[in-house]
Amino acid sequence: MTEKEVGEFNEVLKDYLDDPRVRKMKDYVAHGSVNVLSHSLNVARTAYMLNKRLKANCDLKTLLTGALLHDFYQYDWHNARLSMNVFKMHGFTHPKAACENAVKEFGVDERVQEVIRCHMWPLTLRSMPRHKEAILVCIADKLCATKETVRR
Repeated sequence: MTEKEVGEFNEVLKDYLDDPRVRKMKDYVAHGSVNVLSHSLNVARTAYMLNKRLKANCDLKTLLTGALLHDFYQYDWHNARLSMNVFKMHGFTHPKAACENAVKEFGVDERVQEVIRCHMWPLTLRSMPRHKEAILVCIADKLCATKETVRR
């Protein structure tokens, strides 16, 4: 990212980056040795760059807020009891938990909620992204999660 892009990125997310509720995301592991906050920032940067490269003209506030909060579930999923019902496992349930937390803590709007709810598609078949911001975050999340998992 250029200095100008970093400035734009930080300006859009300024209300979140120093918030203790967001900083708490550092306490949880996402993939391998990468914590949830680092993963979410990776996803936000990747979505930002995809938007630029593809000239998608996304609403940056929606794109970056949704990307930053897409995993705002605030629990350690590695310690969760394994469920015999596959649909109750973390991969299926955390988008809803993250969305509920984002609404409760930050009052995010419906477009940001869609980004958060849909980021696990196609795993969560009923939560298909419909807007370009949600599509880009969904793609960025897959790219980052794969890279972080393989890098172990």
